[in-house]
Amino acid sequence: MTSKKWIGAAVALLAVTAGARRWFGRSPTEADDTDHPVAGDAVIAAVARIERGPMDSTLTIAGEFKPFQDVDVHAKVAGYIQKIYVDVGDHVKQGQTLAMLEVPELAAQLSGADAALRRAKEEIRREQGDVQRAESAHTAAHSMYVRLKQASEQQRGLVAEQEVDDAQAKDLETGAQVSSAQAALSAAEQQVEISAANQRQFRAMSNYTRIVAPFTGVVTMRYADTGSLVAAGTSSSTQAIPVVRIAEVSRLRLVLPIPESLAAQIHLGAPVRVHVPALDKDITGKVSRFADSLDMQTRTMQTEIDFENRDGKFIPGMYTEAQLTLAQRPSALSVPLEAVTQSGNSATVLILTATNSVEERKVTLGIQGRSRVEVVSGLKEGDRVVIGNRSQFREGEKVQPKEIAPGSPGSGGAS
Repeated sequence: MTSKKWIGAAVALLAVTAGARRWFGRSPTEADDTDHPVAGDAVIAAVARIERGPMDSTLTIAGEFKPFQDVDVHAKVAGYIQKIYVDVGDHVKQGQTLAMLEVPELAAQLSGADAALRRAKEEIRREQGDVQRAESAHTAAHSMYVRLKQASEQQRGLVAEQEVDDAQAKDLETGAQVSSAQAALSAAEQQVEISAANQRQFRAMSNYTRIVAPFTGVVTMRYADTGSLVAAGTSSSTQAIPVVRIAEVSRLRLVLPIPESLAAQIHLGAPVRVHVPALDKDITGKVSRFADSLDMQTRTMQTEIDFENRDGKFIPGMYTEAQLTLAQRPSALSVPLEAVTQSGNSATVLILTATNSVEERKVTLGIQGRSRVEVVSGLKEGDRVVIGNRSQFREGEKVQPKEIAPGSPGSGGAS
């Protein structure tokens, strides 16, 4: 063998020896483990930790502001508008005069009622005089009868029996006249009461010629002008036109239509956060009242929140986006919504075992937030759940977990 061949063989032997030493001297890797797949071939799974924290269930719904009170002001009696003092946009106070009506026939009726009352009072005085005369006559007749009867009883024959009988008849007659006069007096007194009632009625109707504001508010509509003939608002046979429309805008009602599925979760005093897009302003309030029944057409329950509006920054009719807090948990065990699959009343999640194997687990859910849902049973704090597309994972499959930190995209964020 030539020297060149010996040299080549020696170099090859040295190379094999060095490679063997490197192979047997290295530390074991996942590639040598037949129980775990090679990292490059394993499916990567995004996972999130089960954690505890404060959580609430909210409902975002559109609503609109309405006046706290809003009424059409009608005339109580029919007549002509003599003077109207307000116009659209005027702020009025409770009891302030809005308009005056001219009703000539009502003035005449009131004058007649006053005269009838005076006549009835004069009749009482006349009947009182008749009663006094009747009582005087009865007293005299009764005294005469008593004296004649006593004289007849003390000495028979002194007084004729006919005179005694006539005196007795006169006594009874004058007594009847007293009763008659007293009855006439009572009738006169009742007539006074009737006349006084009529007077009060016409006087009250006369007061209605002054139309006043029922509460403090703003005039939003004016339907009549000076000289307009308005019908009585109490008449059911005519379509009475109101004089003005008044709305109370110092307080407003925010009216929300709550869906049937969530109506049972509404409670008085529940906090409400409201965003007014027209003003780009956020305000807070509490549920003031709710209908406690559903509208048969829309299947919603009307819920109202009161807001002070003394500065007039909110206008009735403005739309809002309201967020109601339906339930709150101070320390709820929750998972991202993307981790849960629901079918009817059952729900499942995919969790990773200690060996990174996929396992399907049934869970019981509680309240749901914007991005997380409460887990009542089936999981414990610290468990890892798979989030994202579940169709690419099979139960028992080993995956390479990639933990998503809370608050990062795809983690579900805060509830």
